[in-house]
Order: sequence, then C-alpha cells, then structure tokens
Amino acid sequence: MRDDHTTGSNAGVEEKQRRALRRHRMIAGGLLLVALGIFAGTLWLPKHVALDTFWVELVRAGAEAALVGGLADWFAVTALFRHPLGIPIPHTALIPKNKDRLGAGMARFIEQNFLAPDLVAEKLRGTDLAGAAARWLSKPGNAAAMGRQAAAAVPYVVDSLRDKDVRDFIREALSDQLAKLRIAPAFGKGLEILTERGQHDVLLSPLLDVARRALEDNETRIREIVASRSRWWTPRTFDRRIAGAVIDGIGGLIDELADPESKARARFEEALAELIARLKHDPETAARLDALRDAALGNPAAQAYLGSVWDEIRTVLLDDVRRDDSAIRQTVAAGCRSLGRALENDPDMRRRLNARIIDIVKDFVVPWRHEIGVFIQEVVKRWDGRTLADKVELAAGKDLQFIRINGTLVGALVGIVIFLVTGFVI
Repeated sequence: MRDDHTTGSNAGVEEKQRRALRRHRMIAGGLLLVALGIFAGTLWLPKHVALDTFWVELVRAGAEAALVGGLADWFAVTALFRHPLGIPIPHTALIPKNKDRLGAGMARFIEQNFLAPDLVAEKLRGTDLAGAAARWLSKPGNAAAMGRQAAAAVPYVVDSLRDKDVRDFIREALSDQLAKLRIAPAFGKGLEILTERGQHDVLLSPLLDVARRALEDNETRIREIVASRSRWWTPRTFDRRIAGAVIDGIGGLIDELADPESKARARFEEALAELIARLKHDPETAARLDALRDAALGNPAAQAYLGSVWDEIRTVLLDDVRRDDSAIRQTVAAGCRSLGRALENDPDMRRRLNARIIDIVKDFVVPWRHEIGVFIQEVVKRWDGRTLADKVELAAGKDLQFIRINGTLVGALVGIVIFLVTGFVI
C-alpha cells in the first residue's frame, strides 16, 4: 500500500510538472508569435497606411530583435534535449547523446564533493543522530511499530532458509562447540556458584522429593525383594522387620539430607565440595567427562537431536509471531523503549554513540565512495537517453522556458536600443 501511495504521489508530481512545462512553453511560444506578428505588421502597414516612418522602424527593430532572440533561445533550449524540428544538426540533443559522460561527471562530482570523509564527518558532527534516535525510540508508538515489523519479518526470514541446510549448520556448529567445551571445569564452576549462593537447595530439594516419592511408591517392592532374598528358614515376621528397617532408614536419610543442620547434610556438603574440587582441578576426572562427552556426541541419536534443534526453534518462532501477545514483538518494543530512555538520560552515551557513528560512516565511505560513484555511473548508463532528457526537462524545463521568454523580451529592448543609438549617434 505504501509503494502504491508513493507511486501515485510521484505520478501526481510528474503530471503537475508537465502541465507547468506546457503552460510556460505556450507563453514563450506566444511571445515569439507576437513578435513575428508585430514584425510582419511593420512590413505591411507602411505600404497601406500613412504612418510616421520613425516609429514604424523603431517597432520593427524591436520586433525583429525579439524574434531573433526568441528563436535563438528556443534553438538553444531545444538543442539540450532533442534535435530542433527533428533535424539532426550537429551538437544538438546534447543530453541524450552525452548521458554516459554526464553520468561519469555526476559520479565524480558526488564522489569528490558529497562523499569526502571530512565533509561527511563535519556534517554528522552537527547532527545529533543519537539524540534523534532516542527521541524517536522513546515514543511508545514507534517502539511498538518496531516490534510489529520485527515480528512480521520473522516468517519471511524463516521461510527463506532451507531447513536441511540450517539443520546441518546447527548440528555441525553445536557439535564443534560442544566438542571444544571443557565439561569438568564448567560443571565444577557452575556447582561452585550454586553452593556459594545457597542455590543448590533448589536442585537438591526436588531430587529428595523424587526420592521420597519413589520410596513410597516402591515400598511393597522393597518388601518383596527382602523376602525373596532371605533364607527359607527365616521367619516372615523377621523379613518384614528387615524391610521396614530398610525403608525407615532410607526415609530417615532423605529427611536428614533435607535438614540443613543435620550431620548427613554436612557430609553431603563436604562430598559436594570435594566433587567441585575434582571437577575443577583433577585431570583424570576431566578426561573421563570429556570421554563421556565425545561418546555422547558420537551417538546417532544425539546428532539427530542436535539437527532437530532448528525444527524446534522454527516452530517456536512461527507460533510466537502469530499470537497477539507475541514475545518477539513485545521484547523488541521494550528493548527499543529502554534504549531510547537510556540514550535520552545519558548525554555521555549519546556523545560516544555519535562519535562512533561518525567513525563507522567514515570507515564505510572511504573504501566505498569510489564504488558508489561507479554505481551511479552504471545506473545512468543503463538509462534511455530520451527518458533521461524527458526527466531533466520536467525538472528544469519551466525555468528554461523563462530563458526563451527573457530572450524574446530582452531581444526587443536591445533591438530598440541599437536602433536609437544608430539613428541618433551614427
């Protein structure tokens, strides 16, 4: 819709330019016809009407000079864009004939005068781009629009990717990164962080709950196992007591581990600290874990899972952008608003960002300004000469018609002055 609106707007502007050009052409042509009519009249009147010869000759001189000046300027203006009267006179239709040279000159001019690094940097220093971006991003409507655009782009990006290629890439990338990962130190450091912050309870408590439920669910099975492994001559009552003691002992150990002040918990903490030390510093432990890692990565099931990661990501992304409360949309919008507020409230950050933008633009302009000039030259070279001439005439033709108008009027004045000077001085 926006493209259609833009196209319609351009067509409207072009039609206005054409109407203005036609109007000024008619004015210039009308003046030329007036001069021609006056000149013809001064030739005809003296033969049929008794008039003062001086005034007739004065008017004739002005009309003749106006006619010459108007015709000369008509020829000059027309010669820029086409052959006058369709006659291929040398050095006419200058723009269509020389469009390649014009394109090269335009490219050099832009390259040297508009894309000079120092000039670009000087212009950017006077423009607070970071501040403008901050003010724009801080507006909720703009941030929300950014979120909508980001969410709308996701399906196109996802659909443009070949699933097999992405799966292979993710599988290989994850495999390579996991193969380089030192499991033991990383695992040890993670456990150390959890124990230092007391957050290992978050992991231990669910494990103890699972163990407690498993014990309760398998109480009958434990009694059966004890009974099946006892001697034939052992009384059943004794078997039940042994099974009950085993169950009570395991349950008591679970309860003790759940109590942060118990001796069992203290021994567990000591064992955990020893495990962390081995994971961080024991080469043998590290080697065993690395061997487990390599074996796991070599498993076809593990490779298949790594390859399926893209399918899961793809599904999550597409499902998210279809929802009204899309997390991607909200995250992008919130990030834009947060960035805008941060930039607004931090002048030093804006100053550093503006400086960085200048450096980036200079780094881009210096190596690419010649290529930009070449691009402009190639684009102009592909243009049709007549189309280029038409576009230039639409843009500047109205002013060029004033040259014809002025040429006619100034010519008349010059003709009158010359007639008077030659008549009274010479």
